[in-house]
Amino acid sequence: MNNPTTMNRTTLRFFVTFLSLLTAGGICALLIALAGRNPLIIFQKMFSATLGSSYGMGQLIFKMTTLLLVGLAVAIPFRLRLFNIGGEGQLLMGAFTAAMTGTMLPESIPPIAAILLCTLAAMAAGACWALLAGVLKVQCGVNEVIGTIMLNFIAQAITGYLLTYHFAIPSTVHTSPIVKAAAIPTLYKVTGWFTNSPANLSTLLAISMALLCWFLLFHSRFGYEMRAAGLQPDAAQYGGINAKSHSLSAMGLGGAAAGLGAANIILGYKHYFEAGATGGIGFTGITVALLAGAHPLWLIPSALFFGFTEYGGLTVNALIPKEIFMIIQALAIILVISFSALEKRFR
Repeated sequence: MNNPTTMNRTTLRFFVTFLSLLTAGGICALLIALAGRNPLIIFQKMFSATLGSSYGMGQLIFKMTTLLLVGLAVAIPFRLRLFNIGGEGQLLMGAFTAAMTGTMLPESIPPIAAILLCTLAAMAAGACWALLAGVLKVQCGVNEVIGTIMLNFIAQAITGYLLTYHFAIPSTVHTSPIVKAAAIPTLYKVTGWFTNSPANLSTLLAISMALLCWFLLFHSRFGYEMRAAGLQPDAAQYGGINAKSHSLSAMGLGGAAAGLGAANIILGYKHYFEAGATGGIGFTGITVALLAGAHPLWLIPSALFFGFTEYGGLTVNALIPKEIFMIIQALAIILVISFSALEKRFR
């Protein structure tokens, strides 16, 4: 039977989030009006080009997939009060590793084996990159914010150097394509839905990852100990919970989720690694996690919202600057944090 207190908190969280999005949308409408455009026409065109279009829905799902995974990279460590802002670097290392693995496989390899090897390689690269920050935190006391920021720059430097001087096809800024067997099929090819869009089966992997993390965090002893270590590390240590071990586990699991994002970008869409392949989406994952309250299941609608504003903004960019919709994203986060703080103050 559900705890009434838990249900009330869930309802309140939903109300706060909804009120924040509604307020941010209202401010965005005001800005559009001040720019000399009709907000109703702009929003109508956005909805028509995204939710009202098969291709637009596919673009929305494609963007949501990577955002969900980099959001998990932030949300899982956050349960231990660790702020992993290295999702961009972890995604970058995963993408490069997936592309390199895919180019080295033999053409005769079965598709399932090829996709599995490339995906696991990407997850391992992301996990290892996150664990570096975790080890620095646990063993040397280096703040994880500083560690992950620096590792983002190092990941950009390493992948940029290897691409430019060793693996790029001459006169291009991308690697050789992965073998055909390693390409994840698009949803359009499998189902006939989302016409010619980049949405692919890695979306199922992303949702499965979110469900797995939800189960681990809230329905397993491992997750209970992890959350306990985050809430009261000293008490958890006294109770026999190894807080350092759980910190490393959380960082590794978060990094693996970010690395899995490479399956969507590299294996499902581009089929090679190129300069700027991740497009800074790892940083957007921070805001996705904040809007979701670092809850694995809430990350799904949060990622959908950010995917909608990002792609929807592009569809009306000829009428209104897409940067206006970056404002609605930032406002939503600020308002959620502000309303939540006010609620706790007057509780």
